[in-house]
Amino acid sequence: MAGPGAGDGRGRGGRAGRAGPAAGGGRPRGPRSAWEALPSGAEGGSGALPGGLGGAWARLRGSAAALGAAGALVVAGPLPAAQAAAPPPLAFQGFPASKPRAPAPATEGLSKEEQAAVDVFERSKPGVVFITNLQSARDRITFSTTEVPVGSGTGFAWDPRHIVTNFHVIKGASDLRVTLIDQRSYPASVAGFDEDRDVAVLRLDLGAAEAAQLRPLEVGTSEGLRVGQKVFAIGNPFGLDHTMTAGIISGVGREIVSPTGRPIRGAVQTDAAINPGNSGGPLLDRRGRLIGINTSILDPTGRGASAGVGFAIPVGTVRGIVDQIINFGQITRPVLGLVLAPDPLLAQLTQGQQEGVLVLEAAKGSPAEGVVTPTRRDQFGRLLLGDVILGIDGQPVKNSADLFRVLDSRKAGDTVLLKLLRGGAEEVERSVTLGSRVTKFDQATDG
Repeated sequence: MAGPGAGDGRGRGGRAGRAGPAAGGGRPRGPRSAWEALPSGAEGGSGALPGGLGGAWARLRGSAAALGAAGALVVAGPLPAAQAAAPPPLAFQGFPASKPRAPAPATEGLSKEEQAAVDVFERSKPGVVFITNLQSARDRITFSTTEVPVGSGTGFAWDPRHIVTNFHVIKGASDLRVTLIDQRSYPASVAGFDEDRDVAVLRLDLGAAEAAQLRPLEVGTSEGLRVGQKVFAIGNPFGLDHTMTAGIISGVGREIVSPTGRPIRGAVQTDAAINPGNSGGPLLDRRGRLIGINTSILDPTGRGASAGVGFAIPVGTVRGIVDQIINFGQITRPVLGLVLAPDPLLAQLTQGQQEGVLVLEAAKGSPAEGVVTPTRRDQFGRLLLGDVILGIDGQPVKNSADLFRVLDSRKAGDTVLLKLLRGGAEEVERSVTLGSRVTKFDQATDG
C-alpha cells in the first residue's frame, strides 16, 4: 500500500505516491519531482498558492504528467517554507555517479625520446639566464637621465661567476641586468669581449645562496659534428624566458659575418627555431652539452622571425676567447698592422677591374711598415694607390674576408708571405712577421 502523499492525500499511484515526505514521523524522503512537493490545495487554489495560480499549476502538471513520471522533467524553483529542506542529490536512474580518478602523472606515457628531451631541459635551465641591456636616456623636457631597456637576449653560465653571451646583445649598454631561473635580477659587469667573434663575457658577484642556483653548463665540443644530429636551443625569444626548441644540425662549416664585418668560420647551421631574444643562448647536443652559441638567423623576409635557418658560433671558437678573458683579462689577436680600404672603394677606384685588398696605411712601428707600400699623394696632389694584397701564404685574396680568414688561423709571431700588386702592374712577394693586437676590456693597443 502506498504511503501517505503530500497534503491532499491523493496519491499518484505506485512510485509517485511514495515520493512525498512521510506524515506523522518516519524517515523523511526527498520528493522525486517538484510536482509532489506542492502544498495542500495547490491544484484547486484553496490554500498555499495565490488565486489563479493554482489552476495554472494543475494544467501544467497534467500536461507534463507522462514526462514527470519518467523523471525527465524537473522544475527548478524554491519550495514553500514548510518543505524547504534540501532533498538528496538527484541521479538519473541507470547512470550511477562516476568515481573520481586520480590525475595521471604529467610524464606518464612519454617516449624515451621525449623523456630525454625533458631531462636535457631540466638539467640545463638553471644555467640559462635572461639579459637586459639598459642604456641611459635623457628626458627632453626635464633633462633628467634615466636608464631604459633597449634590448634583451640570452646567456649561459660558464662558471659560477661568469656568463657568456653574444657581443651584440650587450653592445652600447650603460648597465646590464641578469635574471636567473628564480626570476631575481642582479647587476652584471663586462669582463671582456671579442667584437670580431661576437662573444662577450659578463661577471656576476653573487652570494653563496644565489650562486648555488646558477648551474654551469657542461661544455662539449664542436669537432666532429655531423649533419642530422639532434640539437636543442634554449633562450628567451620575444621575452619568453626559458623556451626550448628542438631540431637537427642542418650544416657545418658555415661562414657568417660578425657585427664588425669580419667573417666567423665554422658556424653550425640548425633548423631549431631561433628568434629575437635567442641570441647568446646555448645550442646543446642530445646529452645537453654545449656545442655553440646561437647568434643569427637567415631571414629573407626581413621580419626578424625564424625561417628555419639559424647559426651558432662553434664552441671551439668560444672556448679560446672565454679562456683568454677569464684567465688573462684580455684578447690577443695576430695583425699585420695595416689600415685597409673598404672593399667597395677599390672596386670604385678601378671600375671593378681589380680584386684584392687595397692598403691605405701601414701603422708606424707595425710589422708591415717599410715592407708594404701605402696609398699616398704625390707632389702634385694626385692619388697614388698603394699595394693591393692578392694573396697570403699561397691562398688567393679577393676581398677582406679572405684575408681575415687566413689571419684568424695564424698567431702572433708567425711569418706570412704576401703577394702584392704594386704600382698597378708589378706583382711582388714580401714576408711579414705578424704582430699582436691586445684588447683589454674595451681598450685596444697594438704590440
